Amino acid sequence: MPTHSSIHFYLNWAKERIDEMDATLASLEGKVSEVQADARAKANQALADMRKKRDDFRDIVKKQAQANEAAWIREKTRLESDWNAFETDAKKYVETFGKQIEQQQATFKRLATAQVKAWREVADNLRTAGKEFAAKHQGEIDASVKQMEAGAAAAEEKLQKLNQAGMQSWSALMGALAETRATFDRANKAAQEAFKRAAS
Repeated sequence: MPTHSSIHFYLNWAKERIDEMDATLASLEGKVSEVQADARAKANQALADMRKKRDDFRDIVKKQAQANEAAWIREKTRLESDWNAFETDAKKYVETFGKQIEQQQATFKRLATAQVKAWREVADNLRTAGKEFAAKHQGEIDASVKQMEAGAAAAEEKLQKLNQAGMQSWSALMGALAETRATFDRANKAAQEAFKRAAS
């Protein structure tokens, strides 16, 4: 492939997760002062544990940045497990310390914003990378970019509707994010395959 290697698709996947981790932590840290005083030490420790998981995830991604595809395939399983552990901790934190619907909504809004931003960045990067291919492959590349952009628009619309509805349960909000994240992953994989076909 030209300068846009298959590794970029793994980096897209990882960056989307890191952006969501950052958004989660920013939201929860911004509200920790509202946690009852007797529970604040536990809340701060839970946040410290989540920060460590995020930092470890980010460190692994940095180390993998120059790795080949086979190494990424092996490491992605570990990263998925680390991501799931972070999500579980965030869910536990919200259920324990963030019972106020306002905090849940604020956290959801930040996560949704981070997710949609990741979609748009990936679509822009794909569009730029796609210009490197010969005209005969441009249609397939453009189709994958359009799929990513359409997915971003649909995800944004869905997440905005949920956010505006207001009184959704935390699990419903997280389910919607998981659904749009899975759609992102499928679109990212489809783009990866399109780039592979165009490069061969």
